Amino acid sequence: MSQELGIPQVSTGDIFRKNIAEETKLGIEANKYISKGDLVPDDITVPMLEERLKCEDAKCGAILDGFPRTIEQAEKLDEMLSNMGKKVDLVVNLVTPKEEIIERMLTRIVCTNQDCKTTYNTKLNPPKQEGICDKCGAPLKQRSDDSDPEAIKRRLEVYEEKTSPLTGYYEEKGILQTETVSQKINRMGIDVAKDLVEKLKK
Repeated sequence: MSQELGIPQVSTGDIFRKNIAEETKLGIEANKYISKGDLVPDDITVPMLEERLKCEDAKCGAILDGFPRTIEQAEKLDEMLSNMGKKVDLVVNLVTPKEEIIERMLTRIVCTNQDCKTTYNTKLNPPKQEGICDKCGAPLKQRSDDSDPEAIKRRLEVYEEKTSPLTGYYEEKGILQTETVSQKINRMGIDVAKDLVEKLKK
């Protein structure tokens, strides 16, 4: 979607993981929460996101990935964008059976090159050469927060408690689009992305 629409994908998780890998002050602080499956506090996340959205490549819009995760964050995002003369145009809610989510997390591996960050799945979408990224040749590894079943369980509990209510928040605004993504119905994220690109280009 990012390539087709010419706007950046802004992932708060990617920003945090980059800082964790580089052991920056932000990374060390964020890792205290992420490693346990908890959300990073808003006083860390929101200013970081605001700084990113002010970058030149985001002047015509951005695809937010992993933010907002709570109604409080959604309200702060609305306020932030309003001050920038912008607004949220569309919210996509991807729904997947819980057992598939857990399986995908446990079998997910990512490119260690922070400029690439391509994601693979050892069962659904394995790399051509084991442990090596097809695109850039960098090593692949499992995210630390994907290797611990207890941390995954905690993340799903946090989602149900704090993130799930967001659907109602955006439904009231009339900008929510819910899509089921599952192997069982043979509809994956790439299929949703293609449909959304067509819709947004019209």
